[in-house]
Amino acid sequence: MSLPRNQPRCGVCTSKLVKNGKTSAGRTRWRCKHCGASTTKSRTDITRKAEFDAFQHWLAGTQAQGGYTIPRRTFRHRIRWCWNVAPALTPTGEVHDQIMLDGTYFNGWCVLIAFTGRHVINWQYTDAEKRASWTALLEHIPAPKAAIVDGNGPLQTIVKKHWPTTRIQRCFFHIRQRGNTHLTRNPTLPANKELLALYKALMDVRALDKAAAWTAAFASWEAKWQSFLKHRTYAEKSTIRPAHVSPNQQWWYTHTSEPAEHGNSSPISSAMTNSSPG
Repeated sequence: MSLPRNQPRCGVCTSKLVKNGKTSAGRTRWRCKHCGASTTKSRTDITRKAEFDAFQHWLAGTQAQGGYTIPRRTFRHRIRWCWNVAPALTPTGEVHDQIMLDGTYFNGWCVLIAFTGRHVINWQYTDAEKRASWTALLEHIPAPKAAIVDGNGPLQTIVKKHWPTTRIQRCFFHIRQRGNTHLTRNPTLPANKELLALYKALMDVRALDKAAAWTAAFASWEAKWQSFLKHRTYAEKSTIRPAHVSPNQQWWYTHTSEPAEHGNSSPISSAMTNSSPG
């Protein structure tokens, strides 16, 4: 589409127009020397750019709609077309050292995001985090050296399938979040207090020797509280069943809040699964 010309032509006789002063609003008035017609011309491209810049400034900023020089209703009317602009990313083929993968929910929908720590390189809209949606996101991105994930099962499966050489690292933030869910921020049991201290110490692991020391400390915690972790609760009429316990289950481990991967064979808290530093 061609942009409006700086020296437009007359809409009556197609002769070139010449500048003829300005209107009361400050816009350039054009006049045809041949037929005498007078008009003004709009640069819709410049107008649209200004409207979109104002839309982005308002959307990403803290200024209210009423903070601009025009009324709120007028502002909303001018920027309403901006909501229909679909952003697009062109794959560059760049191989990144690490990519953070996560999904966020809003208004009943989910958007999956691939983030390098500085830039969002791809996203995928979906109804929920599942294998098909993660595949649609990852299949256009070259395999990075490491993928940082939140522990989502379908995501880890897809990463291993499409990026077989990529190392998977559990996100520290999600590890702490998971720990707070299972242990609370102020646990009362001694075992839980020690485990919470391990969660906090994990955030300081920055080298392989510290990672080995942390793994050894966690193994020591498991050995120390092994009998405690094997405590069982047996189903009776007055027993309250946790949400993860099936209706026909006769017993479950007392101090785990989720079932183990292979039935009741492992009493280790699932909150710590895959949380070891890599």
